[in-house]
Amino acid sequence: MSTSPLPGDASNDPSDHQTGRFVRQPNGRVRPLSPHLQVWRWHVTMLASILVRVTGGALAVGVLLVAIWLMALAFGPDAYAVFTGWMGSPLGLLVWIGLTAALAYHFAGGVRHLIWDAGEGLTPKSANLLSTASIAFAVVVTVAFWAGLFMTGRVVL
Repeated sequence: MSTSPLPGDASNDPSDHQTGRFVRQPNGRVRPLSPHLQVWRWHVTMLASILVRVTGGALAVGVLLVAIWLMALAFGPDAYAVFTGWMGSPLGLLVWIGLTAALAYHFAGGVRHLIWDAGEGLTPKSANLLSTASIAFAVVVTVAFWAGLFMTGRVVL
């Protein structure tokens, strides 16, 4: 049998507790607050999930930068020179390196989800391994890509 208080019953109202673990909903019901991150211990699959969302947002910004690049290309040599001057600066290169890492990780996270959607890699050990591998993949691809650009002289500081 439920021991939750009736609406208006002030004698047994959990929202009056000093712990702050309860809240009164707009419909009058008293509910416990979600423990969220206070209870859960961080692990690599949580990090991987959060990184997929963050890299998705970063790639949305990256699409805008690519659109600006194409517009600068369409507006002529002067506009293109201004854009390449900004994006060729150390700060611009940092942005491009970050977008490369975001693209590599988002791709790896998508592959990880495809594997999970196929019903494979769902045990905690293999899920942790796939998550760690997707992070490592993004780091290796990003470093290799930009090292190749710098070593061939296509990008200079």
